Amino acid sequence: MTAIQPVLDSSIPELSLLHRGKVRDVYAVDDNRLLLVATDRISAFDCILPTPINDKGVVLTALSTFWFSFLSKVTPNHMITADLDEMPEAIRIHPELRGRSMLVKRTEVFPVECVVRGYLEGSGWKDYQATGTVCGHSLPRGLVQCDRLLTPIFTPSTKAHAGHDENINQLEFAKIVGRETAAKLKSISLAIYNEARDYALSRGIIISDTKFEFGLDRDGNILLIDEVLTPDSSRFWNAATYEPGHPQPSFDKQFVREYLETLDWDKQPPAPPLPDTIAAATAQRYLKAFELITGNELSRD
Repeated sequence: MTAIQPVLDSSIPELSLLHRGKVRDVYAVDDNRLLLVATDRISAFDCILPTPINDKGVVLTALSTFWFSFLSKVTPNHMITADLDEMPEAIRIHPELRGRSMLVKRTEVFPVECVVRGYLEGSGWKDYQATGTVCGHSLPRGLVQCDRLLTPIFTPSTKAHAGHDENINQLEFAKIVGRETAAKLKSISLAIYNEARDYALSRGIIISDTKFEFGLDRDGNILLIDEVLTPDSSRFWNAATYEPGHPQPSFDKQFVREYLETLDWDKQPPAPPLPDTIAAATAQRYLKAFELITGNELSRD
């Protein structure tokens, strides 16, 4: 599939722009529906880079669409349609939105990230090295980087609109969303992860860790929202080459982070541009993750 002109910022004059995030632009369609537009922006260390990643928004939308459908047996979600032809005319008249837009139900979003870790990497690995625990979970001694955990652990975090999300323990999590809701979100998150982990492994991908977001619809139902199990929200490793004890080659934006770590950059805005070779290699990693997980070629239809 040939990449088309990248989209760094969407523009839909017919709709009201509610929020421009690191990757997604959120528009109000009506009182009950929102439009999520996945751009080709990429962020690292909480900074949006000036270099787009070709087809990234299309990959994120297609992969989220796949997972929302696959996981509907586990929990309901907010997706109405990702087919531009099924959307209101104010959206259909913008062909550049095809493949990168999702019409969704409005929800009251819980202000937390529901993180599940099946392997020891990232901030979890750093915490373990320092304290032997991860977000209040005591782990066995002697684990090495990227070790598989005996059972996945739920490690929620705050949801920062600016700056870093902060890991929180179960008690702090319950204080934010309420004890009953906290128990439900934890249970749903672990169920989703387990279902997705087993499927992805059958496709040759290890889901090391991932984060979910949830919201309440108008009837009080908990819905899985935003994106789900994409290279932006998850660590994807090649199962065939997995070897604990060191960082793993990945199909996610860790590749970009590792490049940026080689630069003399203080991780404060403005972020530096990516060389064409790094941007192209990142696009290929995102595309490969989609193809391996879904078994399909990427389409904008």
